[in-house]
Amino acid sequence: MKLNCDLGESFGHWTKGLDEQAMAQIDQANIACGFHAGDPIVLANTLRLAKQYNVEVGAHPSYPDLAGFGRRSMALSANELRQTLHYQIAAIIGMASVQDLTVSYVKPHGALYNDMMKDRDIRATVMRAVADYPQPLALMLQGTPNFEDHQQQAREVGVELLFEAFADRCYGDDGLLLNRQQPGAVLDESAMLKQVDGIVARQEIITQNQQRLCFPIDSLCVHGDNPTGVAQLTRIRQVVHPNDH
Repeated sequence: MKLNCDLGESFGHWTKGLDEQAMAQIDQANIACGFHAGDPIVLANTLRLAKQYNVEVGAHPSYPDLAGFGRRSMALSANELRQTLHYQIAAIIGMASVQDLTVSYVKPHGALYNDMMKDRDIRATVMRAVADYPQPLALMLQGTPNFEDHQQQAREVGVELLFEAFADRCYGDDGLLLNRQQPGAVLDESAMLKQVDGIVARQEIITQNQQRLCFPIDSLCVHGDNPTGVAQLTRIRQVVHPNDH
C-alpha cells in the first residue's frame, strides 16, 4: 500500500497546505493543475519537491472552479469535461518533463472526484479521457463496495485503476465519503489513526453507522490541507511502511 497526498494547492500569494512537510513522508503526490488551485510557479516548485524526495507524480485536475477551490459541481458536457481534463493533464506533464519527471496517474479533485464516484456517465467520461491521452496513465479513484463494477468499466476502455482510501474522512454506509459540511466528516486525530490501522491491517472501513466494508486499497490518502493529518504523517507512514528505516 502507498501513501498519497493532494499538494500544490497554493496560488499566488495565497498559501494552502504543508507541502514540503508532507512530501517528505509520502509515496505519491497528487499535484493541482491550475483549475482549482496552483499556478505555474507553485506547480514547478511542487514538482521540484517531488523530485527531491523521489515521490511519484500524479495529475490532480478539477472542474474549472478556481474561486470555489473545485468543490462545486459543474454541468459540463462530456466533450467539455474531456478537453478540460486533457488540458490540465498536458500542463502538468509538460511542466514535469522540464524537470525530467514522469506523470504516472490521474486523480480528479473535489466535486469532480465525488461526481465521478456517484455518476456512471461522468466516470465513463473521465476514464475515456485518461485512456485517450497519448501516454499510459492510471486512474486513481475511491475504493468502494462497487469496485468490481468500476474495474469492469475501466477494462472496457483499457485504463488501469488505483483504488484509494482516506485516512482522515468519515465514510457513509454506501462506501462514499460524508459531505464535508456534515458533522464528523473530517476525522479527529484519534479516529483518523484508528481508521488507518483498520485500512492497513485488514483493508476495511468502519462507516458512520459502524458498518464494516472491505475492498481493495492500493493507496491511502491524507489531505495536504488538513493540518491534523499532515502532523501525523510520520506516524501514519510507520503504519503503512513498518519496515522503513
